[in-house]
Amino acid sequence: MTSPHALPTHRPTAIITAHGQPSDPVPQERALAELADAVASLMPEWDIRSATLAMSDRLKQVTPEGALIYPFFMANGWFTSSVLPRRLQGHNVHLLPPFGLDPSLPDLACDALALACAARGWSLSQTRILLAAHGSARGPKAAEAAETFAAAMRDRLPGTTLATGYVEEAPRIAETARVFEDTTPAQPSLCLPFFAQAGEHVRDDIPDALADAGFGGDTLPVLGALPQVPQLIANALNTALSGPGIMRT
Repeated sequence: MTSPHALPTHRPTAIITAHGQPSDPVPQERALAELADAVASLMPEWDIRSATLAMSDRLKQVTPEGALIYPFFMANGWFTSSVLPRRLQGHNVHLLPPFGLDPSLPDLACDALALACAARGWSLSQTRILLAAHGSARGPKAAEAAETFAAAMRDRLPGTTLATGYVEEAPRIAETARVFEDTTPAQPSLCLPFFAQAGEHVRDDIPDALADAGFGGDTLPVLGALPQVPQLIANALNTALSGPGIMRT
């Protein structure tokens, strides 16, 4: 992969790539294509494409030389640091920081929480937030990203109780939810999934964990479904093309 000094001068191409769902790849591939279309509508001078890693060789098939690769992932973990470079070996591309590390995302998440609380007639400062994240048995990067994100949200939401829970490591989502219910069960709660796509973890694992804990709150859509996400991605691509923001790999 190349340095940021050889960025394309012709119509730039960007590939939005995500993990996808290996057990049922088509729905998440379609959802990612819809996101790419939304980004493309904001960037008519760009060629915006998409590919999940679950669709075998699709990423290589849609990636031309000099493309910018936008990882629709929440952390710079195993997939972004190891799997993506391996899949793109031999391709002259530019890898951007992942979606979950975008510095504007905590503000969007806090705005979404404020809207969700207002719609329910709740006070945000009196609402407990469970940030449900993936975590990883392969390394610390996934949890580090979630904890950094949680800290950024706490800075923006003084007085609000916000705790993390994980699918694949401690504290598990059910553990955190159980603490909420055991301490102040009458206090309203929201679960915010720290995920880019709504795959099996979001559809099955998170609801099951919350049910096991007797969680009485509501679960919001994943962060990747926020309506401002296409603009966030467009901004990241434009910033990358202008120079800073490219990660050398």
